Amino acid sequence: MKTTDFSLQLAGYRLTTAEILYHMPDHPGLLQSFVWQHLDLAPRFPELNKFLDFWTREIEGTLHSVRIASVGLVGPAELRLVDGEFRLH
Repeated sequence: MKTTDFSLQLAGYRLTTAEILYHMPDHPGLLQSFVWQHLDLAPRFPELNKFLDFWTREIEGTLHSVRIASVGLVGPAELRLVDGEFRLH
């Protein structure tokens, strides 16, 4: 059975974006940027780690750094009490 993105989010997965800086294979002194985005489980990020393992095995560009941002898209609704009442006729 295929798992939907919504069911993953209900299970605690969050939208994770990683900016990967790597050395260009032909010009090691230059850095190139790659943006990866996927639903992942914080704080261990198993999907990102699988991707980075693939990168180090299969891609010639040596990793320089990885910057991660993660945010939950599905969460409890926010309820705020308001001190006041407005009436319209």
